[in-house]
Amino acid sequence: MEEFRKRVEEATRFVRAPMKISPKMGLILGTGLGGIVEAMEETTVIPYEEIPHFPRSTVASHAGCLVSGVWGEQRVLAMQGRFHLYEGYSPLEISFPIRVMQTLGIDTLFISNAAGGLNPNFKGGELMLITDHINFTGQNPLLGPNVDDWGDRFPDMTAPYCRILQQKAIHGALDLGMTLQRGVYVGVPGPSMETAAETRFLRNMGADAVGMSTIMEVITAAHAGMKVLGISAISNVNLPDRYLPAPLKEVIATAEKAGKNMALLLEHILPKLP
Repeated sequence: MEEFRKRVEEATRFVRAPMKISPKMGLILGTGLGGIVEAMEETTVIPYEEIPHFPRSTVASHAGCLVSGVWGEQRVLAMQGRFHLYEGYSPLEISFPIRVMQTLGIDTLFISNAAGGLNPNFKGGELMLITDHINFTGQNPLLGPNVDDWGDRFPDMTAPYCRILQQKAIHGALDLGMTLQRGVYVGVPGPSMETAAETRFLRNMGADAVGMSTIMEVITAAHAGMKVLGISAISNVNLPDRYLPAPLKEVIATAEKAGKNMALLLEHILPKLP
């Protein structure tokens, strides 16, 4: 773990050097949502492959860049693309960018993803505010020795998604006349999609949406003491008794449409955040 910490510190020094601003908020932009950075000002763009020890994004729809700048009156550091268990990364490797953010002094994290809807009341293209999650991956980024400077050995998970930030998002959606569903996100390893039986099971266990990301990052952020706001772009809704394929092209296209609303919502609430 000491070697991992040294790698985080080296990556942090590399990332900090060219920045024009000192970011206080991190953004993780999932499938179809990377276009948010186009609205940022005073940007510095660093490809992942240039950052020492930083993972590489292998998902075609992820740009694979770290972008710092000003957006919505906030100094932000945005990840255009993230890392997944199904790519072969370990939970610890997935936690690496969050540790870099933590070392940079970032204390608030906005995390987005594209997720399949499990709640029959949802529609493809809607947004879902993540109120809680279920870790169904069988993995955890905190396994192994604990770095006490980074967080407690047994971090509290009573409210991994900040309730104050949730209220900001709810009020922002009302201001904009935008539908913002609320629900529980369940994380699975992937990369195969869920069967009809698995969909029924996940819904019965209390989940409203399912995806292959987010969980490792949020657990790490909770350990780091960050305030987290999570929103899913619902790419499709499949009912187990009328199960239909979800082609990747359609998932990305729907996520991109939802991403425009997500960008509007976040830009609306950013100036109101501390």
